[in-house]
Amino acid sequence: MRFKTFSTLLSISLSIALFLSLGTAASAAETTTVKFGNPPWPGVTVKTAVARQLLDAAGYTTSTTSAGWIICLQGVAGGKLDADLGIWLPAERDTVNALLKSGKIKLVATNIADAKYSIVVPEYVWKAGVHSIADLHKYPQKFDRKIYGIESGAAGNGIVATAIKKNTYDLKGWELVPSSTAGMLSQAGRAINKHEWIAFLGWKPHWMNIKYKLRYLEDPKNIWGGTSTVHTAANPDFIKRQPNVARFLHQMIVPAATQSHWIYDYSYKKTPVDAVAKDWIKGHIGLVAKWLEGVRTADGSQPAIDAVKAAFAG
Repeated sequence: MRFKTFSTLLSISLSIALFLSLGTAASAAETTTVKFGNPPWPGVTVKTAVARQLLDAAGYTTSTTSAGWIICLQGVAGGKLDADLGIWLPAERDTVNALLKSGKIKLVATNIADAKYSIVVPEYVWKAGVHSIADLHKYPQKFDRKIYGIESGAAGNGIVATAIKKNTYDLKGWELVPSSTAGMLSQAGRAINKHEWIAFLGWKPHWMNIKYKLRYLEDPKNIWGGTSTVHTAANPDFIKRQPNVARFLHQMIVPAATQSHWIYDYSYKKTPVDAVAKDWIKGHIGLVAKWLEGVRTADGSQPAIDAVKAAFAG
């Protein structure tokens, strides 16, 4: 009887030990996984690829979910995603502020401090006298009463549509023409090549600032909310679980000019995103080292920058 009791206890103990070991393994697997949301914008796409390649080299397992910006942000808020590197403020402020107040997301970094987002015109239009959004209504025939936008649901589209609806800047009777980003830029490119007048949504960083001579229109009524910045949002629970990754995300600050060149290579020259990210990392280890200062590999065995240098050597 004592033998059966001992056997039973041993069996139970082994089962508990196995359960705990599996739980520990599962926990370890969870803590080395980083899930990014990726809105359909080329700058965020390359920036996310750079972050993923650095974390992969440091021993993490990363993934990307590509979806609309609201879906990505809601994914972070709900814990299905861990981080999103493409939060534009103040353009997305209403949605972002609500999630910040509820404690469902945290902004861990301003990853681009010198961004811009507004209505732009070609430089020849600016030289002809269109310096402000307030000047657009003076030339309705020149612009065909149209302002070209991007994907439906984009914050910039909403700002322009509201301005038209409220007759801000005397734009009553004008039309916002939504399209894909590629479609809008194709329209803009055709107009610029013909030296025609056109007003459309522009932002920095982007290859449009390299390819074309553009001017961002002044906004005296502040419908765009002031200076634009791009932020990294993360799930609060993820930050607690992953202080090492959170430190990296906090330190990953990208000059707008750098991201514009990423976008130019990826979106305009059609270089594969992983190749753009890899080539840039290999050529800019000094900046990468600043991003990874104090960051360890996933197993904690060495500085992450050492693993990155080894992975991108040659």
